[in-house]
Amino acid sequence: MTAFADRHIGPGSDDLEAMLRVIGVNSVAELVDTAIPAGIRLEGALDLPPARSESEVLTRLRELSERNVVKTPLYGLGYYATVTPPVIRRNVLESPAWYTAYTPYQPEISQGRLEALLTFQTVVSDLTGLPTAGASLLDEGTAVAEGVALARRAAPKGSVCLVEPTLLPQSLAVLRTRMDALGIAVVVAEGSLTDALRAHDAFCLVLQVPGSDGLLRSPDELRAVTDLAHANGALVVAACDLLALTLVEAPGAWGADVAVGTTQRFGVPLFFGGPHAGYIAVRTGLERQLPGRLVGVSIDADGTPAYRLALQTREQHIRREKATSNICTSQVLLAVTAAMYAVYHGPRGLREIALGVHRDARRLADACAGAGLAVRYRDVFDTVTIEVPGRAGAIVTAAAASGLLIRAESDDAVVVALGEGVSERDLGALAQVLGGDLPPEAADALAGHDRPVDYLSHPVFSAYHSETAMLRYLATLAGRDFALDRGMIPLGSCTMKLNPTAALEPISYRGFADLHPFAPPSDTAGYTELITELESWLATTTGYDRVSLQPNAGSQGEFAGLLAIRRYHEANGAGHRKVCLIPSSAHGTNAASAALAGLRVVVVKAAPDGSVDLDDLAAKVAAHADQLAGVMVTYPSTHGVFEETISDICAMVHAAGGQVYVDGANLNALVGLARPGTFGSDVSHLNLHKTFAIPHGGGGPGVGPVGVRGHLAPYLPNHPLDENAGPATGPGPVSAAPYGSAGVLPITYAYIALMGPDGLRRATETALVNANYVAKRLAGRYPVLYTGAGGHVAHECILDLRPMTKRTGVTVDDVAKRLIDYGFHAPTMSFPVAGTLMVEPTESESKAELDRFCDAMLAIADEVARVAVGEWPADDNPLHHAPHTLARVTADEWTHPYSRTEAAFPAGRRTGPVAGGLGDKYWPAVARIDGVYGDRHLVCSCPPPEAFED
Repeated sequence: MTAFADRHIGPGSDDLEAMLRVIGVNSVAELVDTAIPAGIRLEGALDLPPARSESEVLTRLRELSERNVVKTPLYGLGYYATVTPPVIRRNVLESPAWYTAYTPYQPEISQGRLEALLTFQTVVSDLTGLPTAGASLLDEGTAVAEGVALARRAAPKGSVCLVEPTLLPQSLAVLRTRMDALGIAVVVAEGSLTDALRAHDAFCLVLQVPGSDGLLRSPDELRAVTDLAHANGALVVAACDLLALTLVEAPGAWGADVAVGTTQRFGVPLFFGGPHAGYIAVRTGLERQLPGRLVGVSIDADGTPAYRLALQTREQHIRREKATSNICTSQVLLAVTAAMYAVYHGPRGLREIALGVHRDARRLADACAGAGLAVRYRDVFDTVTIEVPGRAGAIVTAAAASGLLIRAESDDAVVVALGEGVSERDLGALAQVLGGDLPPEAADALAGHDRPVDYLSHPVFSAYHSETAMLRYLATLAGRDFALDRGMIPLGSCTMKLNPTAALEPISYRGFADLHPFAPPSDTAGYTELITELESWLATTTGYDRVSLQPNAGSQGEFAGLLAIRRYHEANGAGHRKVCLIPSSAHGTNAASAALAGLRVVVVKAAPDGSVDLDDLAAKVAAHADQLAGVMVTYPSTHGVFEETISDICAMVHAAGGQVYVDGANLNALVGLARPGTFGSDVSHLNLHKTFAIPHGGGGPGVGPVGVRGHLAPYLPNHPLDENAGPATGPGPVSAAPYGSAGVLPITYAYIALMGPDGLRRATETALVNANYVAKRLAGRYPVLYTGAGGHVAHECILDLRPMTKRTGVTVDDVAKRLIDYGFHAPTMSFPVAGTLMVEPTESESKAELDRFCDAMLAIADEVARVAVGEWPADDNPLHHAPHTLARVTADEWTHPYSRTEAAFPAGRRTGPVAGGLGDKYWPAVARIDGVYGDRHLVCSCPPPEAFED
């Protein structure tokens, strides 16, 4: 049977030989020797298990999943039973058309995903009653922290973040981690909220609606507390259960400034804690403070309404340490799932689900009353706290024996949180455990809340309630996008490689998908073993001593790693070390993460060849020696080069008492060949959604574990609800769940097991070959901006379009949009150097696909030449008008100096790597989009259908 690595790696042996000849080397080994400094090379193979077959890996993962004991989840704390409609699970969560797409920075070929995200924003905005919602955050805990950070930016005064006692404990812990780093006090209110507001100089008040123990305040009480907070100059951040908001009054109606939470119970599996899409919505006046991404409506070149990312797009690269947040990856795939859940059920369907959950909670409360047990609150939505003096442990154990997972709040109280799909048998069994009988009916009791169906009135929420209609709608949206299932996505620093189907399949296994994150250790043996093995494999791969899988995005891994550095210095009596040196070429999130960790950013210049300027680094180290916390570098560099001086950089910073953080964004060029933990780095985050094959999901989920040397291990994240999730000396959690996005960890586990040490090394070597092959083929028409000492690039190359633009006026945008007509997603535009394209072909692309891309780029260069000599006017040529839609090339009138065929089929009728014709042609849904118009006319929820007429 063919080894998996042979299926994962695109070029065959004959292709590799041909490519090496073009590069000008005799072997892969020679390329590696000339590209990578000898001083950092790994001697021997990685100490990992040998590669296994797909069937062996799937068998192993099924065994692990079956070792997890899945009980009916009645535990609550932000994670609930829900039902993923099969049509959505199969056609979104399990569809490569959705999970292999990239972040929609090229909006013309992302219209389906952007429409789904706009629908997500509309759901959140309608249910919260706040006009502007973001396109998802990472989870509820970090959403709370982002909401508070927004309040800190917007509130005119105050020094304290005041929190009500029923805030979810993991949200409180994440909030403390984030605010402690910034020196902001978090105070849990004692007594009444009104007394607490009068006692503290608060810039914000955080409410949980309903509370973690089921507390549901009346609208009048919520309004009164909010009015007092506002009178004192504080903003109100409401952490709200989105399903509850189909029944209870919207936070916008009682005055909340910000609403945050999770959309997990909108059809997203529990996944042992993630990935789930958090949400945030704000009142008018705060929209430009929103963290993360925001989808807006603009127009294209033909005046057609079109979707695009608005305002915050890649703001970290622009504002760096002054960015509103460090979030780069959100949770697009899960946000789409939640949005489509709302579309499928519609407003009345959602209300019926919520009413069913609420009535089950009321029936349980009535059963308790019949058994002589007191319940803490009679007016609840879904959560019942039951007073059971001295018997909580026995009741939890008895419930577990009946297959039910409930929570002991203390020795004297248990908490039960109902969700969608909890069976009558389960409810009856729980009532029996409590000593009562379940009544057939129960009256509503929602503390004076009586919300009408005043939400989700857009036609999209009433049009697709049959499975046939929903299937076609999802297929229509997917058809408007360009993902890896269609062709190459050659994005530099983003590593859009094969996401193996065999690795994706296990995430739907019940033992992985349906496990509550706070289940007891006796129920989680399979996950525990998988996590332990994976942490060990990643530590071996990177050369670090310990790895934490908790960070659920690269940005959170950066934050965790920098926080470890800061806590290490504090533990050693050097808390004054708060200067973080960051090269000017670094990823923008680096500076933003440093600021979040309470560090002061000092920028180090780049040398003319793109490397770190060692003289400037030495000067900055000397100037800040007593305050130096560390340096943050990317290796290979952001310019796509293996810098010869990396060891010197590490030594220089260490000599001054600082720590070295190597950003793991480019680890795809190192695995099996070099390990940052052994060539001088102290800490790195690893992008599992890049190097280790977890799909990008259209902009998330991302996973960003952090690896550290032994001296930093005591400062890795921990978690208040799982003592095994990190060291007791840790700074607190950086994600809501103990193991972050655990539900997708089987993907990386499978990838490493399938590849084995030899396959991982071959993948890295092939990534280097592919990048150098592209660089050599294109260098004659597009200068390669940076190369290493041996004249080679790493796993990516930067093509300099600035001379072409200066000579002809054709911009990097023109080339990027013209590539769509050739059937390609554009490379990374204008990063890290304005006016350039950064290309990363990855190891998964075949020589045929690389040639197709190179042929397209060379043909575009020919088109530019025709503009240069005046054959085509500068403002009327196929590059200026790209991309060309079907509507444009089939219009009755055609006045351009180039033909319709040149517009739509520049590569000929064959537009894919297989024989084709018209059927292979990818048609963008819209023409070039006017971004400025969209920011000036901000519309961030579903526009009426009339907007799309004509």
